[in-house]
Formats: sequence, structure tokens, C-alpha cells
Amino acid sequence: MQQPSYWRRSGTLVLIALCLLLAGCSSALMDPKGVVGETQRSLILSSFGLMLIVVIPVIVMTIVFGWYYRRSNTMAEYLPDWAHSNWIEAIVWLVPVVIVAILGVITWKSSHDLDPHRALESDTPELEIQVVALDWKWLFIYPEQGIATVNEVAFPVDTPVRFRVSSGSVMNSFFIPRLGSQIYAMAGMDNDVYLEANEIGTYSGRSTNYSGAGFSGMIFDAHATSDEDFDAWVEEVRQSPQTLTYPEGYSQLAERSSFNPVEYFASVTPEFYERLVSSFRTGSDPETDTQDAPRAPAIDSNEAYQTTDNQASGEAEEGQPVSNEAGE
Repeated sequence: MQQPSYWRRSGTLVLIALCLLLAGCSSALMDPKGVVGETQRSLILSSFGLMLIVVIPVIVMTIVFGWYYRRSNTMAEYLPDWAHSNWIEAIVWLVPVVIVAILGVITWKSSHDLDPHRALESDTPELEIQVVALDWKWLFIYPEQGIATVNEVAFPVDTPVRFRVSSGSVMNSFFIPRLGSQIYAMAGMDNDVYLEANEIGTYSGRSTNYSGAGFSGMIFDAHATSDEDFDAWVEEVRQSPQTLTYPEGYSQLAERSSFNPVEYFASVTPEFYERLVSSFRTGSDPETDTQDAPRAPAIDSNEAYQTTDNQASGEAEEGQPVSNEAGE
């Protein structure tokens, strides 16, 4: 009798400890600070509430039935031949169908409202920030202000921000949880997401797609400030002695580093972002590439294989060992 009592008390203590630990956790998705994040929270709670219409009655009926039809209850009617009820059958099918239909309408509407490529409605002109995922840091370019930063981004509160997102390396994912949607970043792809902060503060941003050994260091701070503080921040960045050029400066910046410190660049090469994206599509920098420049001749694959076979045959006749790759 002592052993079950011991395990019961231990289980209770573990459950209480887990509850206390979880009480210290915060959920960014449930505490949004932006228009998009609030809409997403509303969608999550609406869907969760609709599903509880099925879950709660099932849990309650399981407890009630177990208690009512207990062995000691002589008032419970015993029906060993009962097998079917039209009312129960109708409820079991009708309620889920109605819930799924409502969820379908909500999902369809919210999918369009939360389209990351859809501009946010606002009387304030939007701000464009270009984002490049590197190994393992984030580069933020402000084309209108002519500045750039690493692992820090700032924007005015109540201002729609268009983040144009790409990658200078492997596939990645850009995410500021308290503001809303995440968006993928891939080399040669110009993706975008619209976000807006409705409260001044500093929000954590991160990568949500594993990209290598330094993945855990791909974090940054997103500062939502007043218009005056944003202008002051821009002026602070412009006082930096560093400048960012393409492709020379970019090549140095793109070298792998983890937990990279915040860096400011007072100026940046015009169309830096566009040239970087185009370089992955064409294989060269469009600003330096010319049509008259010498190019490597195209090689026909059949001709290449035939040449390889002929070389392998010649080596065999001379008694030289032939590589296994020659016949592939």
C-alpha cells in the first residue's frame, strides 16, 4: 500500500512543478504586437473554440456516463439489446459537418486576408526593407535611406513595412513572431511579406529554418519606434565609418560567422539587393557583365561523353588503367 501512495505523491509533485515551470513561459503568438499577428491570433482562437464544441461534450459525457452507469447505481436502466438511435446518429454527423463548413469559410477568408504578399491598408506610406539571409546572420538594407545593418532592424510604429526577403546562401526563413507571418528566403528568389507593429517595443526575430552549424546564432532585434526615434536611429547608422559595397564588401560580409555582432553601414551600393538576387539567376553581376565579354563555349553533353569514351579506349590500348568514371 505504501508504494502506490509514494508514486501518487511523486506524480502530484511533478505535475505541480511542470505547471509552475510553464507559468513562466510566454507565447509570442498569443501576445501579438502587430496587425497581422492579431489577425492570426483571432484565427487560432476561433478554430480552437469551434473544435472545442466537439471535444468538451465528449469529455463531459465520458465522465457522466461512467458515473451514471456505475455498478452501484441501481437507478440506471440496463438495455443490453440497444443498438441504434436516429437522434444520436443525426447529431454525430450533423455537428461535425457544420463545424467543418464554418472552419472552411473562416480558413478561405483568412487565407486571403493573411496573404503575406498583400499590402496592408494604411494611410501611412509603407517602408521598404530588404532582407538577406547569410551564414549565419541577417543583412537589412534600407534603399530609401541608403543604409544597411546586420542583425538589427528598426521601423516606425503604425507604419506598414514591406520586407523583401532573399538569401545569399542556403534556404532560410525570416520570422518576427510577435508581428506575424514568417516567410522563406531562397537564393535568387525575391520574396516579400508585409508587417506592421502597433506598439513601441523591441521584438525578437529569428530564423525558423535550420541552415547549418551556426543556425542558433541567426537572431536579431526588431525595434518598433516613434517617427522621431527612427529618424535618430537612421542618423546614428549614417555616422558609422563602415560602408557596404557590392560585390567586394558583400564577399567579406558573407563569410560564415555565428552570433555576429550588430553592424552599421553608413552607405550601401545602389541596387545592392537587386544585383545580388540577379547574380543567382544569371550566374554573374548584371552591372559588370557585358555581352561582349568572352564566355566559355557551350559543350554538347553527347559530344563530351563520346570524347571521354575515346580517351578511355586510348588509355586501355596503351595498357594504362582506366577509371571507373570513364564509362559512366
